[in-house]
Amino acid sequence: MRNSRLYFSFFIAILVISVLVSFNIPEHKNDSPIVVMGYYVPEKSYQPEQLPLNQLTHIIFSFTNVIDGKMKFRDEKTGEKLKQLVAQRKKHPHLKVMIACGGWGADGFSDMAYTKENRDKFVKSVVDFNTKYELDGLDMDWEYPAIPAASTGARPEDKKNFTLLMKELRKALNTLKRQQVLTFASAGWKRYYDNIELKEVMLYADFMNVMTYDQVGGNARYTGHHTALGRIEDKDIKGLPAWDYVKDRREAVKKRGTNYDPRSVERIIDFCIENGVHPKQLVIGAAFYGRAWKGVPPENNGLYQPNTGSYIGWSGYSQIRKEFEPNVDYIRYWDPIAKAPYLYSAKDSIFISYDDTVSVRLKTAYALKKKLGGIMFWQLGNDTKDEDSLLKSMHEASLKN
Repeated sequence: MRNSRLYFSFFIAILVISVLVSFNIPEHKNDSPIVVMGYYVPEKSYQPEQLPLNQLTHIIFSFTNVIDGKMKFRDEKTGEKLKQLVAQRKKHPHLKVMIACGGWGADGFSDMAYTKENRDKFVKSVVDFNTKYELDGLDMDWEYPAIPAASTGARPEDKKNFTLLMKELRKALNTLKRQQVLTFASAGWKRYYDNIELKEVMLYADFMNVMTYDQVGGNARYTGHHTALGRIEDKDIKGLPAWDYVKDRREAVKKRGTNYDPRSVERIIDFCIENGVHPKQLVIGAAFYGRAWKGVPPENNGLYQPNTGSYIGWSGYSQIRKEFEPNVDYIRYWDPIAKAPYLYSAKDSIFISYDDTVSVRLKTAYALKKKLGGIMFWQLGNDTKDEDSLLKSMHEASLKN
């Protein structure tokens, strides 16, 4: 009888311990051998607790800006949303929560990096910011050093100053108790790399997030793949109207001593590796949005054809999934060379270049095969909330060794 009571007590104790432990087990775990990074722009309809964070290794909250030489939010209320996101680490302890500074059209970088005094001021603000919000890292989105894109300030000295800035950021972030990830967003075209000291910068960055999207802009005279994976060669375009654009671009860039090639993930990643970047530091980009053109003739199913302008600028994948993919007037085509899909409506003369579940799986598989650091995307709010989302396809593909 005594032994029975002991056994019963032991059983109850084990049961209680099991229940208590279960409350401390992480709700989700991500075992991906590569990083899966998602940029996230806060929005009312997509709260941090609703995000599929179990499918990410890193989430990059976007954006802070360079304001009065410091890293700040334009609206301090945004900080409350960041705190809500950081709080999700309790359920997802594997997750790294980072902050992005900059973005397209963001100014102030060139002046901030120009002197040691200015850089020290900015770096201190980053340390204070990441400490305050208990963050896991920083993504520098300077678009672009020494190139006055979107009328931002730029000067030739940016090339050297960007290296100094990354070096000083690395040193300062290493002093924090929480281990810090330092990344930067780079362009998917070669001219960008003429304006940074690539080998030197990579001494301080954990990853370079290569923005392999917007490879064909909304104002382009001809349609094309804005986020192609596969290497597109001259022979794939010759004889089509877009070949005139390629030739014109080559003549224009000759004056700068550079060359122009059709853009893709494979082309720019090979270029970066050839120029000394370790594959494990390279993170390729997927687009959770599409680019569309109107007035596109039906030849070649609209691919590499002239157009009469941008159509609705860009569309989030959720809109493409809901409005265009089910529309019988829009036919999905697959380009085996670019390894990318596109939609074309002969009735409406509309061409849409985008990533879908097939192409993001292929991009993820490519990152694994090439032993790259991983894959990232812009941005989470553009994904469908359906079960078979782009992120889910990417996540599942990342687990396959």
